[in-house]
Amino acid sequence: MSNPKVREPLMHIVKRDPMPFWKSMLIRLIAVVLALVVCGGVIVLLTSMIPGKTALNPLQVYAGIWDGAMGTNRRMWVTFRDAAVLLCVGLAILPAFRMRFWNIGAEGQVLMGALGTAAVMIYGKGLPPVLLYTLMALAGILLGAIWGIIPAFFKARWNTNETLFTLMMNYVATQVVTFCIIFWENPKGSNKVGSLDKAVWLPNIAGNKYLLTISLVLFIAVALYFYMRYTKQGYEIAVVGESENTARYSGINVSKVIMRTMALSGAIAGVCGFLLAGDVGHTISTGLAGGRGFTAITVAWLGKLNPFAMIVVAFFLVFMERGSSQIATDFNLSESASEILTGIILFFILGCEFFINYRLEFRSRKHTEEVVKA
Repeated sequence: MSNPKVREPLMHIVKRDPMPFWKSMLIRLIAVVLALVVCGGVIVLLTSMIPGKTALNPLQVYAGIWDGAMGTNRRMWVTFRDAAVLLCVGLAILPAFRMRFWNIGAEGQVLMGALGTAAVMIYGKGLPPVLLYTLMALAGILLGAIWGIIPAFFKARWNTNETLFTLMMNYVATQVVTFCIIFWENPKGSNKVGSLDKAVWLPNIAGNKYLLTISLVLFIAVALYFYMRYTKQGYEIAVVGESENTARYSGINVSKVIMRTMALSGAIAGVCGFLLAGDVGHTISTGLAGGRGFTAITVAWLGKLNPFAMIVVAFFLVFMERGSSQIATDFNLSESASEILTGIILFFILGCEFFINYRLEFRSRKHTEEVVKA
């Protein structure tokens, strides 16, 4: 009786050994180049479909992206500042993600930090500047930390699903801000606060109104790197992230680590809210965070939860966002066109991570024959 034929899959996905740094960076560079080539083809295709319009040269569009993000001194500083704000939110979720606590609530934590800061700015007029700025920062940090501790407490106590819990907390934060805006409306009935009094804005550094936000976020990035890498608390976060059972066996109080880490995560998000209300937006509104809490997840993962790598990722995303908006204006393209280009580039960058971590092994004919004969 003949042996039945054994069906083997055409290919296997195999986990790679750790790849040398230069090789992984080369793959990422190739991905970016391929993304730009595809974007160029999309640009030609989109513009050639417009009646009475000649297809654009992709190089012109890329030059427009650069001009939109870095073309003038002001545009350059705004790009750096916006990148710093996005980085700050990414840094906020980094400790939680390293612990494998999926904090999707950074948006709400930022809003609550901004709310605390705005409250001090509104009711603290007349205070000495040093005291006022200190209270603004403390209020933002405290409310952000509290908003982070709430889901951590339920996770530590009753093992609730932190993803859903933190996500729902975003909507609660939005409603709390909406409720407070009713009391702070300016003018009344407008459903918005408007620009807060210039007297309570955070000061400029060396005459540069962007430098405070950039400097503070870079300081947090460096401090967080050393905290996660060289402190006992950072080690405990890593152990809990690897295995809670192992952490308990080694004597680590897992509940305490979860609470402490989420307090830190929320506090950093509160710092971002403090900067948005006091130095960037000079107001409070439900849209102040601008979706950064979700974009920051991309920053954290692409940056491999490394603060220094996240700096590059945050800058790249903001660079593309601002540059793409500019080309939409310059070349009379819709905002959707700029979002398509950004999406293509992100797709290639995210996709290349697969080839860095895995490889494809295809079925050989010889191997198939050996399997059939067995």
